[in-house]
Amino acid sequence: MTHTPHPARQTPSTPRTAVLDLHGDVAALTAALMDIESVSGNEKELADAVELALRSLPHLHVTRNGDSIVARTELGRAERVILAGHLDTVPLPTTAGARGTVPSSWDGDVLYGRGATDMKGGVAVQLALAATLREPSKDVSYIFYDHEEVAAAKSGLGRLVRENRELLDADFGILLEPTNGTVEGGCNGTIRFEVSTRGVAAHSARAWMGENAIHAAAPILARLAAYQPATITVEGLDYRESLNAVKIHGGTAGNVIPDACVVEVNYRFAPDKTPDEAEAHVRGLLTGFELIRTDSSSGARPGLTAPAAASFVDAVGRAPLPKYGWTDVARLSEMGIPAVNFGPGDALLAHSDNEHVHAEAVRECLAALLRWLTP
Repeated sequence: MTHTPHPARQTPSTPRTAVLDLHGDVAALTAALMDIESVSGNEKELADAVELALRSLPHLHVTRNGDSIVARTELGRAERVILAGHLDTVPLPTTAGARGTVPSSWDGDVLYGRGATDMKGGVAVQLALAATLREPSKDVSYIFYDHEEVAAAKSGLGRLVRENRELLDADFGILLEPTNGTVEGGCNGTIRFEVSTRGVAAHSARAWMGENAIHAAAPILARLAAYQPATITVEGLDYRESLNAVKIHGGTAGNVIPDACVVEVNYRFAPDKTPDEAEAHVRGLLTGFELIRTDSSSGARPGLTAPAAASFVDAVGRAPLPKYGWTDVARLSEMGIPAVNFGPGDALLAHSDNEHVHAEAVRECLAALLRWLTP
């Protein structure tokens, strides 16, 4: 009898960590980062690649916490600055033919794909600086963190603040979020409420037997529609506020008078206010209604009074603007670190099906930071 051997068993291979070229064109590095899918919760592969690249640089001290990485120079400089960026993206688009997906694609000088603006271009600039600027004029802490695009409780930067606070001490911070290459100081705060009305359920054929909670919400919407949001100047920058109903829900069936209605309200407030002051403002407008505060994040003052800020603005060569949306500069500000936003790409394209960035915008961002940090 002839013995037929079993086929050789295949041992599952360990996935190889992608190797990033930190010394080539920073726009090409942006594409390489985008090609590693990193939707929030799935940052590990990209974090592995970033860690591998940073640990090959002997002038940096590297620490990893989960899928967040801190790489620091230790030159004993008089000042230390933070350059920070998040590794994750929002989910990939589901629309057929969308270009803001993974892997990336080029159309001439324009790079398309998820993360092109938010914010793989900024992360590429961080990595290029970390590799090429061995002796910067200031000590630099390069921070790469996970879970920015989801609930604040999951934030990798928040986790670093709690668990590795000693690695985050600095005199000034720059978050490389997309700003079209202009310094954007601080950020607005944000606060959310549920505003409720109560009624009495009844059959809709006998509506007079009930009280309609949705109709009772009409004055809430009327006050919000009539509200004129302020523009408030803080340290020379004009922050435009907004106050809006963002969601409404109520009712149980098509033949039932609703006995409850909830209007969800979002207030984006200037950084001259605390969240408690913002809450008092909204309660004053919606007096007479039941409000529950569901979420809030402080804003951040412009950060332009830090000694390092003036020289950075000079290196960029453009007048600073305010940041209307909330960003993690607020976390740095809460730690007493003045911080600004500065990065390549148009923030209005972030999260879109058409997300893209111009290669030259990424190169110009790198050049500005090199001008500032080169002795």
